[in-house]
Amino acid sequence: QVQLVESGGGLVQPGGSLRLSCAASGSILTINVMGWYRQGPGKERELVARITSGGSTNYADSVKGRFTISRDNAKRSVYLQMNSLKPEDTAVYYCNAEVLSWSGKTDNYWGQGAQVTVSS
Repeated sequence: QVQLVESGGGLVQPGGSLRLSCAASGSILTINVMGWYRQGPGKERELVARITSGGSTNYADSVKGRFTISRDNAKRSVYLQMNSLKPEDTAVYYCNAEVLSWSGKTDNYWGQGAQVTVSS
């Protein structure tokens, strides 16, 4: 089994910053892609950013230039630095990881979600 534990959500004013963290643990041989998704009120879950084990990144157009994804392979962790936050960034943010386990199987895992609220 693999667990993803997130931290760092909260309430912030427009223009402010937050940093989300996600740490993976369990039966992990290697983690291929790690990413962040979000689901706003009444909306479908959407990709925010993803990063490969080699460090290649992709961002949603709506967050380019404001959010930065990074990872620490040794710590099996992924981070999302969010700057210049807007009210429309309000959502539950979910960590995702594509994990190759010691059993030889590759599966996708999700964190429990972290609430980010941008409001004055």
